[in-house]
Amino acid sequence: MTIELNRRAGLAALASLAAAPAAAAATQGEGSPLPPITIYHLEGRRSERVVWLMEELGFPYKLEFKRGDLMGSMALIKAFSPIVPMAPTVKYGDQVLVESGAIMELILNRHAPGKLQPDFASTDYPHYLMWMHFAEGSLAARLFSDYRAWMQQPPTERSRLVDSEAVVEFAEDFLKTHAWFGGAAFSAADIMMAFPLRVATELNLVETSQFPKVAAWKTRIEGRPAYQRMLAKARPDGMIGALKPLPQHAPSGPRAPGAVR
Repeated sequence: MTIELNRRAGLAALASLAAAPAAAAATQGEGSPLPPITIYHLEGRRSERVVWLMEELGFPYKLEFKRGDLMGSMALIKAFSPIVPMAPTVKYGDQVLVESGAIMELILNRHAPGKLQPDFASTDYPHYLMWMHFAEGSLAARLFSDYRAWMQQPPTERSRLVDSEAVVEFAEDFLKTHAWFGGAAFSAADIMMAFPLRVATELNLVETSQFPKVAAWKTRIEGRPAYQRMLAKARPDGMIGALKPLPQHAPSGPRAPGAVR
């Protein structure tokens, strides 16, 4: 009995320690001082997310890219971080960071607690965290995989497995009962989801008219002042070097026989 009580006490202590950083972040107020931030950027790519986040928060940052020159911008990134050159690459104080979602979570949790994300204890927080990771882990990964395959051979029927329409449909269904991907309020999850959902429609991976909730959400996020400031700074000449849209996407509707989710 004593051993079991000690085991339970130990587990409770571990759970308390695991929750402590998040709970502390929620009560930090303004958060810790922000170190100098430099964002290495490619126009129209994922690095826009970090620029947009900084504009929403009103935080200072330096933006490094060659206007209208994707190869020139990539050369800047390679010169700074030659081993894994990718956008975004962020200089955070003396550290070099990649992965837009991780960079955004770091900035929010350490320097802007309580902003652009639901309260840790709220019912919205699990949804927020899911969409933060779904954006790249499931949505963008599926879209670009289908794009590469479909450029070689346009599809004549929907995949028997999860396809581009399915992952966008999942987002559409969520927006039928939630205003934002973080739940009741705009959040960093919306910033994360903007890039892959733009890819889905602009590259003709899905039929835009099939997803009216996503279309309405896009109109709302693109009207935000911080989004417009991001465009002016990070995409001053509009989209450059855009991928070619697909000649056709998979037919909408039920999947091929034997389809599984």
